[in-house]
Amino acid sequence: MSIFAVPFGGCTTTLNEALLLRWVLKRKDKMSGIIGKKVGMTSIFDAEGRNIPCTVIEAGPCVVTQVKTEEKDGYSAVQLGYDEKKEKNTSQPLKGHFAKANTTPKRKLVEFNSFTTALSLGDVVTVDAFAEGDFVDVVGTSKGKGFQGVVKRHGFAGVGMQTHGQHNRLRAPGSLGASSFPSRVFKGMRMAGRTGGDRVKIQNLQVLKVYAEQNLLVVSGSIPGAKGSYVILDK
Repeated sequence: MSIFAVPFGGCTTTLNEALLLRWVLKRKDKMSGIIGKKVGMTSIFDAEGRNIPCTVIEAGPCVVTQVKTEEKDGYSAVQLGYDEKKEKNTSQPLKGHFAKANTTPKRKLVEFNSFTTALSLGDVVTVDAFAEGDFVDVVGTSKGKGFQGVVKRHGFAGVGMQTHGQHNRLRAPGSLGASSFPSRVFKGMRMAGRTGGDRVKIQNLQVLKVYAEQNLLVVSGSIPGAKGSYVILDK
């Protein structure tokens, strides 16, 4: 595998061929993004007869609810709104915000800092911005697991068999390593606690199918979150 050195943040870093291609394309052309919902997983067969696991995403249509500029806001970005929201559940400031874009209240608002084309207030972004073969990054919120022990949360193996008289330490964390010195538990110690419910990004998922009429995208592999949860796609 070939390794290439590229400038990054005032220094140089190394990339393999696949990451170098993505880096070059990202610098060559601005990217696009869209908001969607996870529908579920399925599988399809490719031309070689391989069964590929994939995820179906309902993406858009999204409305441009705000366009931020360097002069007014200090940075350039486009705010998209997705999914209808009842007007009675919308605050008065947000009602005015959506009225400027001449659209109904939206449940999910996300900012994107770059787009392939210039967008204006009230424009609609659909899955037409994506094509089969594109690679996307998908951001979602992983499923919440509640309070979990170290075996499920961190993959601890436990203490093994019930031997030498012990009977209730199979899934215990074991020693934390703190004695008279330093008399405390070090920060970052892997212990039991709340698991899941985190923002997770999955990179370089390939767009396998685009169904523009149904606002559906089929991407390879799995994405974080439960069915019906919001996801953010960045090309």
